Amino acid sequence: MSDALLNALAEALAGLVTAVETSDEDVLDPDTAVKWLEDTGHVLAGLGAADRRALDGLFREAALREPPGARREELLKVSAGFGLDEDPHLAAVDAVADHARRYADTVRGADPATPVPTCPGWTIGDLTRHLGTVHGWAEHLVTARPATRVRAAELPLDPPADPSSYPGWFADRAERFIAAARAVDPAAPVWSPGAEPYVRHYPRHVLAETVVHLADAEIALTGTARPLAPGTAAEALDHHLATAPYIPWIAEPLAHLDRDGAVLRLDARDSGASWTLVLGGGGFAWSRGSLGSRGSGGAEPTTTVTADAGELLLLMHRRYDADDPRFALTGDRDLLDDWLAAAAL
Repeated sequence: MSDALLNALAEALAGLVTAVETSDEDVLDPDTAVKWLEDTGHVLAGLGAADRRALDGLFREAALREPPGARREELLKVSAGFGLDEDPHLAAVDAVADHARRYADTVRGADPATPVPTCPGWTIGDLTRHLGTVHGWAEHLVTARPATRVRAAELPLDPPADPSSYPGWFADRAERFIAAARAVDPAAPVWSPGAEPYVRHYPRHVLAETVVHLADAEIALTGTARPLAPGTAAEALDHHLATAPYIPWIAEPLAHLDRDGAVLRLDARDSGASWTLVLGGGGFAWSRGSLGSRGSGGAEPTTTVTADAGELLLLMHRRYDADDPRFALTGDRDLLDDWLAAAAL
């Protein structure tokens, strides 16, 4: 696509968004305007970081081609309205910081021998040591940036001998990862266990690990997990789906499901986001859109699961059972059961 066409499309979209946001109620029904803007926002949220930055630049260039005045000022707000001017790398690091501190507060003072029912055979001590290891391993990767795989067992992460000291050790490891990730270029190359061999992979990976294990700890210690912010849950679910094809013990069972053409849809009722998973070709393809959109080329879902985004994330990680009343299920239940059995972590 030519630069001229990209510029024209960006200018047209920015102009349309501005017109919708500033139109009077007698010109455009407010509910219609809100739905249009939300649908557009969900589509743009599914872009990768590079595309988001590129679109942000195009919107700003379109605005600056306007003469100074009210219209230019409104056009300059378009990127911010869709979150395109945010640095997704730093946003992920900030989310890691928030959830890591919540995890440390949750387990501090808890009996490390407390069983974790969502991780059979593990205790709170085991969970905290594992999560501290994840943060320490990721800190090494974003700092040393090796070109080949480095296993956590190869690193001197020095967990304390006394499990009751694990929360403090975890908190230190988390802060060190956060500082390292903030200081480095997210586009710097580094080995990663997926399709994105860049530093920016690791805040998303660590965030997904942290939010799921925070839920594990909360369930173990209080009986229930606190709700996750929809955007954080969506980021973690995106990461799970993007990396699943590169995890052999997930990818291989999924490749043998013999459900080619089946469509599993996950609808988030709290945010309006929707994930469409299409099985076939020895694996699956996925996309994120919005409720009411027709993913998978318009194919009807074989199975649809509706819940809040955080609940869908924990279902995909098998922290919740599909029979839990928080999930509304329509269509072929066997497809969901097959997927969950194959994609078990």
